[in-house]
Amino acid sequence: MYRLIVLLVSSLFLFSCTQSSSDNLPEKPFSGSNPWPDIRAERIETLLPEAMERAGVEVWAILCRSNNNDPLARHVGCENAVAPAVYLFERVDGGVQSTVFTPPGEATALQELGLHDTIEIVERTEDPMVVAAEYLNRSLSRNGRLALNFSDTNELADGISYSQYTRLTNMLIQPVINRIVSADELVYEWLSVKLPAEVDILRKAAELTAQWEVEAYQQVVPNESTDRDIATFLKQKMAEAGVTDAWSPDQNPLVNSGPDRGHAHSTDRVIRPGDVIQIDFGIRVYDTWVSDIQRFAYVLAPGQAEAPEDIQRYWAVAREGSKRAYEAMEPGVAGLEVDRVQRNWMNENGSMNVLWNTGHPVGYVAHDIGPSLGGAQDGRDPSPAAYRELRSGNVFAYDGFYKWEIEGGTKTISVEEMAVITENGAEYLTDPQEELILITSD
Repeated sequence: MYRLIVLLVSSLFLFSCTQSSSDNLPEKPFSGSNPWPDIRAERIETLLPEAMERAGVEVWAILCRSNNNDPLARHVGCENAVAPAVYLFERVDGGVQSTVFTPPGEATALQELGLHDTIEIVERTEDPMVVAAEYLNRSLSRNGRLALNFSDTNELADGISYSQYTRLTNMLIQPVINRIVSADELVYEWLSVKLPAEVDILRKAAELTAQWEVEAYQQVVPNESTDRDIATFLKQKMAEAGVTDAWSPDQNPLVNSGPDRGHAHSTDRVIRPGDVIQIDFGIRVYDTWVSDIQRFAYVLAPGQAEAPEDIQRYWAVAREGSKRAYEAMEPGVAGLEVDRVQRNWMNENGSMNVLWNTGHPVGYVAHDIGPSLGGAQDGRDPSPAAYRELRSGNVFAYDGFYKWEIEGGTKTISVEEMAVITENGAEYLTDPQEELILITSD
């Protein structure tokens, strides 16, 4: 009978292929009431004023519509827009005052939602954008910057269309037009920080993701199972639990027992002794928050009790690189410096160059807004986000790397963990993978 040996820290656990370590979990752990409405309201009340202040913005305008809506629609409460509407957020007395200019058809739902301070009902014979522009001309006639969602560096802050921008600015007076700025910095400051309640949700998602990956390795039957078989098992776990994909369904999860494939789909390659297997997997919970975790395993040959020395060394280097990056993550440190810590370690230990960043923000999407833990690799210039400093409330998915040549290409160990930045440094969201998972062929 094929069995899976999982080495965690210094303990040895044996799992049969039919055992499950999730027997005590609820069948659908994220099936309760959705916490997003309350969390969204708290984010607007507590985090948005500070974000607007740090960005130097007095008013933020979001133009919403039924089709091709703004990417931030769910964050500001206009995800159900049918007719065009304008959502304004103004800094007032240390807080934020929100006003929605909306046709009558959506007014009742917005009033019942209770998210916004004022619902300005615009009759069908009028245009919400015209009424909103008149309001902006009065309130911003003398001072104050107006942020609109256009950006060439941040897709989530780039929701306004060319025609929307043209129509609105044609209605504004020149002094207001002169003070229009991109919402890029505002959105960065707002979305890059997660509330404690959000971190708790991300922690549960990360724990479940990592656990399922271990369970997936329990299903491997060397010389029979394919990468796609193991990916299908994880898809079934998601369906049973009522969660969805953290990124493109075709590429989630990536199970790869062969040479590096980058971001790709799982194939029908048969898993064999001597393979180093990668699972890159994430789930979306409450249709809002996502995880991103990677776990690695080695397939032992018949009679083999441990991985070859070279594989053990590659794993040890990758694991130590991950720990060094973790220890470097603290408030005030630039993402570039975190990446440089690991690159120096990789260079000292003979790893090939890895073009991927050490880490990236994760939260509402797998590659979220925030500082980039990258920029020190060869052949790639640091992005502006790599120079940004880490702050409490930032959440990252980050890797420990080692890359070497194998038949048919290269192989990269990129064991990936999730961590939140606190005042005292980084804090794991789930237990890290300390030892390489070993799959026997006996």
